[in-house]
Amino acid sequence: MSQHYLPVREAWLAARQEEILDPGQRIVDPHHHLWERPGWRYLLDDILADIRTGHDVRATVLVQARAFHRADGPEELRPVGETQFAAGVAAMCESGVYGDVRVCAGIVGFADLTRGEAAGAVLDAHIAAGNGRFRGIRHIATWDPDPEMLNPAYTPAEDMLDSAGFRAGIAELARRDLSFDAWLYFHQIPRLAALARAFPQVPMVLDHCGGILGIGGYAGKRNEVFAQWSANMRDLAACPNVMVKLGGLGMRLPGFGLEDGEIAPSSQMLADAWRPWMERCIELFGSRRCMFESNFPVDKGGYGYAAGWNAFKRLAAGAGEEEKADLFWRSATRFYRLPG
Repeated sequence: MSQHYLPVREAWLAARQEEILDPGQRIVDPHHHLWERPGWRYLLDDILADIRTGHDVRATVLVQARAFHRADGPEELRPVGETQFAAGVAAMCESGVYGDVRVCAGIVGFADLTRGEAAGAVLDAHIAAGNGRFRGIRHIATWDPDPEMLNPAYTPAEDMLDSAGFRAGIAELARRDLSFDAWLYFHQIPRLAALARAFPQVPMVLDHCGGILGIGGYAGKRNEVFAQWSANMRDLAACPNVMVKLGGLGMRLPGFGLEDGEIAPSSQMLADAWRPWMERCIELFGSRRCMFESNFPVDKGGYGYAAGWNAFKRLAAGAGEEEKADLFWRSATRFYRLPG
């Protein structure tokens, strides 16, 4: 397992059972993956099993994860296979056979935006394959001087977001009214702010609370990281085209260490660990520009689906009904242009 992926331990997760808080709260989960990997399968039945633990999840958005790429054809078009796959899952759910939930109602794929104008043809192929569900691109930008922080599957240049080729690719998103999902680390947020200012017409969303790091060289530096992250997030919040996903903190990267317990953490433990970061996001961006996310199955190594959404409900307990609607479903529905 890389620094990003904690192993999923079903018995460890099952040992933590909680009553579902506010089970009538409508939810759209705007960030999850589906894949078939050696020793790790997470497909429709698996996410349905997590959803059916009790929360009222109405729809989801699938985000690219190098899954089900085409085995042949031009290299740049192979990621379109993931969109084809997700559109099939969405069609299965739209049949009603699996109940009311609409898994993969929105799809975020991958295209190599550093190819500039040439990425346009790949975007068009995604749009066609998505059959009305394709919403945008995630091109992972995570970079750090410490190789330990890097996911070997993604090797972006430090200055990728600033490069002429990448920005020409973002311009192709703009021409098609597509959005950009940004996954990068907290010290890279200024680069995203510069990109957002250069393309104010492109809706952008920062994944996983802005890439908090608390391991390796960042271990024991929680206050320093929070201060730098907070300043960077404040600057980013001045870009009205940017929203934030509140989640992704079940990975090893933030260094909370809750995966070390004898059983999976409770929602109260999760809420206590996440509160400073998520409350600061909401303070800076407002509920209309924030959305809770599961990041499953990646975060499943750190906590259970039911406990995770219970933790979000604990964090939002003091919010008004309109703010809760934003955080749990309306911001995601608006950003990804989902039905109803």
